[in-house]
Amino acid sequence: MSRFIPVDRQTDYLLPPSVDEWLPDGHLARFVVDVVEQLDLSTLTRRYMGRGSKAHHP
Repeated sequence: MSRFIPVDRQTDYLLPPSVDEWLPDGHLARFVVDVVEQLDLSTLTRRYMGRGSKAHHP
């Protein structure tokens, strides 16, 4: 069981619309998300103590 709140970038918002609708296909933000998802964050996540409420994944 993860100590972090799961991230679901595919879920649409009721209001405002989905972020996918805001950003064009070649937008820099999409590139940044792709790069961050490839990073090895295992050292950072292992050091997270998990105290209090669940945190968002780094």
